[in-house]
Amino acid sequence: MTLIRSRYRFSFSLLPHLILLTFTVIALFPIVLVVINSFKARKAIFQSPLTLPTPTTFSLEGYQTVWERANFPHYFANSLTITAVSIFLVLLTGSMAAYALSEYQFPGNTLMGLYLALGIMIPIRLGTVGILRLAVTLELVNTLAILILVYTAQGLPLTIFVLTQFMRQVPRDLKEAGRVDGASEYRIYGLILPLVRPAVATVAVFVMIPIWNDLWFPLILAPGESTKTVTLGAQQFLGQFVSDWNAVLASLTLAMIPVLILYAVFSRQLIRGIMAGSVK
Repeated sequence: MTLIRSRYRFSFSLLPHLILLTFTVIALFPIVLVVINSFKARKAIFQSPLTLPTPTTFSLEGYQTVWERANFPHYFANSLTITAVSIFLVLLTGSMAAYALSEYQFPGNTLMGLYLALGIMIPIRLGTVGILRLAVTLELVNTLAILILVYTAQGLPLTIFVLTQFMRQVPRDLKEAGRVDGASEYRIYGLILPLVRPAVATVAVFVMIPIWNDLWFPLILAPGESTKTVTLGAQQFLGQFVSDWNAVLASLTLAMIPVLILYAVFSRQLIRGIMAGSVK
């Protein structure tokens, strides 16, 4: 009887790991499928899309096409610049707004927080026409600046909403001790920020994905060759009648590399941030 109970306990202890492994396989399957088919000849992509490349089907034609027909190093530089600057501005301004909302009590504090978080429920794409008119008026069309401004505005609602909740959990005694010692509000803000580092890393990851993968605003606001992003650059291999699938899969594989690196670097902080928000 004891042996049966220990077996059941052992099987139930493995259940969460099996569920996690199942969801991991499901999530990674499309990525693996894109990567392995990017190293195949065109016929092999359609004849055997689920098999690994073999000596007879292996081909670097897609990567050669991407390198010769598209200026992908420049596209990568544009995407990295837009993403890095946007995330920096989002985290800086969003964390400052979250600190003010969590620390200072004033009339309309709750309404201000709801107003700043309104962008979570109302997509910024609904204002595309107004944004385009504003960009034309300010002569910012086909510049990286307009994309940075739009993505900063897009990421602020989620950042403010999440960081406000985490900053409210920081002990008030710590802040008051800093004020007694003569620390300025900027100094106290700098002391609190490392304490909510998991939340900051989580927000950075969730803000980065829509920016890096976005096609809508680069296509409308900055479609020029000098301002193309990686996602927009990959679309040139998709035609109305003929599509170069080798180049499409190769460009998508290259575009996934920074996202995977970011997840690998911030995976521990990401998990801690998600668990801290769900478990008290």
